[in-house]
Amino acid sequence: MIRTKSPSDIEKLREGGRHHADILKKLAELVVPGVSSDILDKEAERMVRGYGDTPAFLGYRPESAKRPYPATLCVSVNDVIVHGIPNENPVVLKDGDIVTLDLGLSHEGLITDAAITVPVGEIDAESRKLVGATKESLYKGIKIIKPGRHIGDIGSAIESYVKNTSFFLAEDLAGHGVGYDVHEDPYVPNIGKRGEGPELMPGMVIAIEPMLCVGSGKVVFNRDQYTVRTKNGGRSAHFEHTVLVADNGYDILTQ
Repeated sequence: MIRTKSPSDIEKLREGGRHHADILKKLAELVVPGVSSDILDKEAERMVRGYGDTPAFLGYRPESAKRPYPATLCVSVNDVIVHGIPNENPVVLKDGDIVTLDLGLSHEGLITDAAITVPVGEIDAESRKLVGATKESLYKGIKIIKPGRHIGDIGSAIESYVKNTSFFLAEDLAGHGVGYDVHEDPYVPNIGKRGEGPELMPGMVIAIEPMLCVGSGKVVFNRDQYTVRTKNGGRSAHFEHTVLVADNGYDILTQ
């Protein structure tokens, strides 16, 4: 069931979204060669709690997992698409890597979700194009949002853009509703047909998150129950915002 948010809920999400954006910006500045993924996770938790907020991912257990997620931050390096665990077998970042920082934050009980992909030092031309195309695909999906349109319109806009790049959308991974829980209805795929799926209504809050890959969109899941990688070992990038369907369009809450 899709649950729209009340005006007071939206104000809490807006405030939490401001905290969220500030934390991701500061975490991105810490991404340098030699830094460890577990240090980024510790800093993320420190900053979240410093705002008086709560890490939304820490201790969260989706239906597909047999254990709760053990960290505040998802840190996904190179061929890891999403949900890289930063504090189990930590990864030390090196020059030329790309790393996705995916954070969930709960402010006064309302949850926002956002992700960015950041270069580590100097990255190659293909990686720069991958990161740029992934970020642009996110905004292609966001810009289509307004009441009366449909979830399928978002996926169609993202898919149409990506087809004109050299990259591939990660298969079986998608966005979702967010706010009262980390994952809510509606399911927000990165592919779709215009006019299909649930209608967008004022007060809906959704996390849009395209993930682009080099060479193929096929994925594999690690035994840790969370980490998702590209099957071919190619690099992947991921950008995400929590977005409100507003009366006359959209409002990016985590910007």
